Amino acid sequence: MAEEQFQERTEKATPRRRQKAREEGRVARSQELNSAVMLCLGALTLYFVGPLLVDQLQRFMVFSFSEAPNMMVTPDSLVAFFSSKILTFFAMLGPVFVILMLIAYGINVLQVGVLFTGKPLEPKVDKLNLANGIKRLFSVRSMVELARDTLKLLLIAFVGYKVVSAQLDVFFLLSDNSVSVFAGTMGKMALTTTLQIGAVILLLALFDYAFQKYDFEKNIRMSKQDIRDESKDTEGSPQTKARVRQVQREMSRKRMMQEIPRADVVVTNPTHIAIALKYQPDLMEAPMVVAKGQRLVAEKIKQVAADAGIPIVENKPLARALFNMCDIGSYVPAKLYRAVAEVLAYVYRLKEVGV
Repeated sequence: MAEEQFQERTEKATPRRRQKAREEGRVARSQELNSAVMLCLGALTLYFVGPLLVDQLQRFMVFSFSEAPNMMVTPDSLVAFFSSKILTFFAMLGPVFVILMLIAYGINVLQVGVLFTGKPLEPKVDKLNLANGIKRLFSVRSMVELARDTLKLLLIAFVGYKVVSAQLDVFFLLSDNSVSVFAGTMGKMALTTTLQIGAVILLLALFDYAFQKYDFEKNIRMSKQDIRDESKDTEGSPQTKARVRQVQREMSRKRMMQEIPRADVVVTNPTHIAIALKYQPDLMEAPMVVAKGQRLVAEKIKQVAADAGIPIVENKPLARALFNMCDIGSYVPAKLYRAVAEVLAYVYRLKEVGV
């Protein structure tokens, strides 16, 4: 029993194990990938929508300041003015917020699909265990995350330094330009820098997602005993399955025995095999096997046939051929038509003589 508890988890997780982990909120998901995609696509959105947004903001400011001298300065008027302008401002930024929300939702769906579960939010006592906390602190996962964060910080610093230093000449020339040109150039430089840094973060995030996928698959692996236990839970124990098969065989045998009194003939070999045949020319395209068996079942078939007055014909080659080639409920194959027809003709003659 102890050996079963400490078996190595070397087997891939079953679909049921995966579904259970998913219901518990345990999925392969990289938060770094979410942040990187949002950063890159958000910067791209501002890069293309930014000029329109700046133009609307400029008109908003011009209108606000031009109308300021005409305003009656009262607490109510000031509240109404700023309320309307704040709403206008957020209405201008609304499309950007909507796009960012769609990006955040889309990247999560691409990683884990549609998943709603409150399991990760449930309090767990083992999280308060100091020993488990120290173990998690020095785990392989924590070491990988530390290395990832350190590398990300160094690369961001390096890329940021390179991008900014490459644009210093342009930056120093901006002092001779207007405020609008200065602001537009600085905004474009900031977005370009953000995109280049975001590309580096995205590359690291892809490696992080690959690690999260590997770590998730490793954590949900199963031992051979786990698979056996799961199979026992879903399909029942081997003893139960054997009992079900036995009951099914008994029910099938009972139905088979009920068909024998309606057969036309029983073919035997004579002691080991017995096959009951039925033929209705108006309803069947060929003779049908309604029962078959060997040894004790064959003896039972012959006994039921004798009690019902069904002719029993000994024909060893035909009995073996029918037993090997036909299932219960199937028609006699064409290659045996002649031999079966001779047996049926013999039976019909016996009935005529008896009549």
